[in-house]
Amino acid sequence: MNKKISKQQFKHLLAYLLVYKIQIFGALLAALLGGIAAVLGTYYTGRGIDQIIGEGQVHFAQLTKVLGIMIGLYLVVIVTQLLVQYFANKISYQAIRDLRIDAFEKVNQLPLAFFDGQSKGDLISRFTNDLDSISDAINVTMNSLFSGIVIVVASLGYMLYLSPLLTMVVLTTTPIIFVIAFIVAKFSQKHFTGQQKVVGEISGYVSEMVGNQKIVKAFGYEAAMLAAFNQKNQRLYTWGQKAQFTSSITNPSARFVDHLAYLFIGVIGGLLVLSGQITVGVVSSFVIYSAQFSKPFIELSGITTQIQTAFAGLSRILTIMRTPPEEPNSPTAITLSNCRGEVVFKQVAFAYEADKPLIQDFNLTVSPGETVAIVGQTGAGKTTLVNLLMRFYELNSGHIYIDGKKSTDYTRDSLRRAFGMVLQDTWLYSGTIADNIAYGKPGVTREEIVHVAKEAYADSFIRKLPKGYETIIGEKGVSLSAGQRQLLTIARAMLADAPMLILDEATSSVDTLTEQRIQDGFLSMMTGKTSFVIAHRLSTIKEADLILVMEQGRVVETGKHEALLEKNGFYAKLYQAQFE
Repeated sequence: MNKKISKQQFKHLLAYLLVYKIQIFGALLAALLGGIAAVLGTYYTGRGIDQIIGEGQVHFAQLTKVLGIMIGLYLVVIVTQLLVQYFANKISYQAIRDLRIDAFEKVNQLPLAFFDGQSKGDLISRFTNDLDSISDAINVTMNSLFSGIVIVVASLGYMLYLSPLLTMVVLTTTPIIFVIAFIVAKFSQKHFTGQQKVVGEISGYVSEMVGNQKIVKAFGYEAAMLAAFNQKNQRLYTWGQKAQFTSSITNPSARFVDHLAYLFIGVIGGLLVLSGQITVGVVSSFVIYSAQFSKPFIELSGITTQIQTAFAGLSRILTIMRTPPEEPNSPTAITLSNCRGEVVFKQVAFAYEADKPLIQDFNLTVSPGETVAIVGQTGAGKTTLVNLLMRFYELNSGHIYIDGKKSTDYTRDSLRRAFGMVLQDTWLYSGTIADNIAYGKPGVTREEIVHVAKEAYADSFIRKLPKGYETIIGEKGVSLSAGQRQLLTIARAMLADAPMLILDEATSSVDTLTEQRIQDGFLSMMTGKTSFVIAHRLSTIKEADLILVMEQGRVVETGKHEALLEKNGFYAKLYQAQFE
């Protein structure tokens, strides 16, 4: 793993942790008291052993006093360990909560192009699996680190006080533990990064397959789906096995080195006792001090897996945080208000990929209140025009003018609020039907909601639901058909009453009879509004003021329905293919 990247990751995470300075101070104070108590407890353990000289030679008065002190010290150790754990939990959960909020806010600032290249399940995995792994790693690391620092320093001081020679034995073996941990971490980090990436891929795949079970079963895709899942799962097994195996070497290797230190202490300490330089109690204390001194390092080596998983997850979250946001509004941007609905495309050019131009030199003038229908084969660029109009993507060249000003002269929020949208892909959130209809216009009355529902021919099916307009829909609520969901989005657009409309296959999921009924509601809603209608059913756009026929990003024909049929061109062929 690149050191520079690791340092940047650590600094980024540290910024979230340092917000909670009071909790960190509390944890350090508790760790300080607990560490000193633990070290003193070890010192008095040796003192207690020295009170037991031999058979019939036990200083019970002194031994009782020492035992009383030890009980008090270890009670302090227990209480302070609980406090350290409490503060560590609080810091880790609050810091990750803040990081999750900031990451989610950043997602809302990212351009649409970012999501085009991302799996929905993979993004969800970053907000769940990756952030949870970071939180767990912070928790265990703080528990080990805070108490460990104090114990290491204090036990080192007491070891030097008791026997500088034995202290040198411990200090000689400890760096070996560091070397082992560093080498293992260096070679295993790429495996953890790969593991987290595949976890995200599996989350995305499972989300996609579970959400489309009807299609899977309709096409008999179960076996192929299972084979694809097994392939991804095998990749996860391979990455995970390598990651776990390499990281698992650290802890037993560190313990082996630590046990060698015990052996040397026992041999050298025994010789010092025989020569009368130290007592048996000192050697006993020293063995415990040695364990206390190396314990934090061994614990950290034991949680190497969690730390590396956390850094791999942090890297994936920081990918989101470091992605350039949507281009900010111009400092002089104004709010689009009292929109008349005049739209002009002037020499517009756009491509999703630089080497694959889609729209070139596109020009169009739409007067206020006009209805423009856009037709063409799949991939002709119809929806792209809408995306450009809404500034979901920025133009490569040219300009779009709204009411005489460039669309970039307006704030994005006010520009997008000027459009009411009904898309082919319906989106409803978990909540009541009434709340979903009122999504674009909070604070409306129930009468207004019911009125637009009737206009969209949704009222009849809504009233048949268990709780009518208060029926909960979504993952934990009532399941609606595709047509019913589309009727609700139509009602939502009607209620928003925006000065301009975008209807992208707005009735693709409803039956023909309902579609004919909704046309009256649409005509009423579109009266006086500039409307852009994308439709494959050409019968729905006969009354449009202007029909644009697109092919490969270019407008190949324009005119009204009857005039285009008389031309007997591309539009006429499309129409004949549907109705003749």
